[in-house]
Amino acid sequence: METAGVERLIAIILEELAAAAAPGVPGRCECHAFLYECCPDRLRGILDAGATRIGMHAAGGATGEVGTMIDHTLLKPDASREDIEALCREAAEYKFASVCVNPTWVSACVRLLRGGSVKVCSVVGFPLGATTPDTKHYETRRAIFDGATEIDMVINVGALKSGELHLVERDIEGVTAPCRDAGALSKVIIEAALLTDDEKVAACTLAKAAGADFVKTSTGFGPGGATVADVTLMRRVVGSAMGVKAAGGVRDLEGLKAMVAAGATRIGASAGVRIVQESRGQQASAADKGY
Repeated sequence: METAGVERLIAIILEELAAAAAPGVPGRCECHAFLYECCPDRLRGILDAGATRIGMHAAGGATGEVGTMIDHTLLKPDASREDIEALCREAAEYKFASVCVNPTWVSACVRLLRGGSVKVCSVVGFPLGATTPDTKHYETRRAIFDGATEIDMVINVGALKSGELHLVERDIEGVTAPCRDAGALSKVIIEAALLTDDEKVAACTLAKAAGADFVKTSTGFGPGGATVADVTLMRRVVGSAMGVKAAGGVRDLEGLKAMVAAGATRIGASAGVRIVQESRGQQASAADKGY
C-alpha cells in the first residue's frame, strides 16, 4: 500500500477513536449505556411476555425470528460426519441462518441442505489468522467453489498488534474480494479478547475499508468470547452499514438478548437449538457442542 493510503487509514482510525471516546451520547439508558430502546432490561420484559420478534433499527439489532439470527456452529476438530449430519438436520428444523463448519465439510453440508433456506458458512485462516493473504484468498475461493455462501475469516492478529495496517487490510481484502465476486457474505473475525480497545477500533475500521459485510468478535477458540462491551464498541465503529456477529460463549437466550441489545445482528453459537427452544418457551434439551 502507498504511504498516502496508510495515512488515510490512520486518519480514519484516529477519527473513530475520538468519536468512540466522546462522552454523553444522548438517548442511552443509565444502567447499560445502550440506546434506550435497546436496554436489556426493557427487552427482557418484552421477550418474557411472549414476543418472538423484535423490531429494532440498524444501530441496535435486527428484525426476525431468533433462529434466523443464528449461525449454527460446529468447528471442533473431532467433529464426525454423523455430527455434521445432525447439525444440518437441526439447522433445517429450526431454520437457522446458516451452518458454520470447517472447510472439509462444506460440500457435504451443501448436499444435505440443498433446497432449503439455510446457508453454508465456512471459516478461513481459522482459528489463528496467521496464514498469508494469498493462502486466505485461495481458501476463500475453494470454499465458495464447494458451495459456501458465507465466509468467516480470521485477521492477522500479530500484524495488527505490530501496527502493520497495510498488511491487515491486504489480508482482509484477500477474502472480501472473492466474496464480492461470487456474491458471498464476508465476516471478519477480529479475536477481540486479544486486542486493546484501540486495536479493536483499528480492526473494525480496516474491515469496513476492505468492504466486509460483517465484523465478528471471536473464533470461540481464543482466550475469551463475545462481550457486550466489545459488541457495543464494534457497532459504534462500523455504524449501521455493516453487520456485527457475536460469537463465542453465547449459550442461552439471555446471552443472545444482551448481544442483540448491544448491536449484534448475527449470533454464532453451538447452542442454537437450546436458544430457540427457550425463545419458544420450550424445555431446552440440546447439549452445548463446545463452541
